Amino acid sequence: MRRADRLFQIVQYLRGGRLVTAGQLAERLEVTPRTIYRDVADLIGSGVPIEGEAGVGYVMRDGYDLPPLMFTASEIVALVAGARLIRAWGGVDMAASAEEALVKIAAVLPDEARKRADTVQIHAFGAPEMSDAVRARIDDIEAAANSRTRLVLHYGDEAGRKSDRVVRPLGLWFWGKVWTVVAWCELRDDFRMFRLDRIQSMELGTPFREEKGKRLRDFFAEEAYRR
Repeated sequence: MRRADRLFQIVQYLRGGRLVTAGQLAERLEVTPRTIYRDVADLIGSGVPIEGEAGVGYVMRDGYDLPPLMFTASEIVALVAGARLIRAWGGVDMAASAEEALVKIAAVLPDEARKRADTVQIHAFGAPEMSDAVRARIDDIEAAANSRTRLVLHYGDEAGRKSDRVVRPLGLWFWGKVWTVVAWCELRDDFRMFRLDRIQSMELGTPFREEKGKRLRDFFAEEAYRR
């Protein structure tokens, strides 16, 4: 890889305010960390607003004017396929945003890349499980998880038993045909997963703060320990 191409790739990896270490960059670009240190120093010297240091990681401040993104053929396939999946299986707002994303991606691609996007033969179709109510819940639960707002769920389990739960929504998981919400259940004082198609109704509750032992990272840690 030419050095100019490597410098461009470093800037691309740092887009979006992500903290990236020299080791991660070196592995992706197949060079040594020492080479990354020199490249980042040169980028900073040329005015690219990169912050950080060796051994900690690097991040680029928002607002830096970058050239348009260039996608490889494989990346185009992944983007188009992913957007189509969300359009078929996502929430109402997610589906609309996926449709808009496809339009925007096509608008910025060169002619050859646009032709590749148009010929991606990966399609997704919804199913009866994806009712309007479930689609709406996906958006509402994602928003509640993002704003850290409790939800009051009126839920029916597999056996038809009904219960009311106050939960702290932490994230959404998609299992192929079923969406579940990962949450901290205040009734059980533990993590629980609830199928969206079994939620009979729900309302917004009060805000909550992250607490150690009740976060999504704690849930993942428990799952990893069990395995």
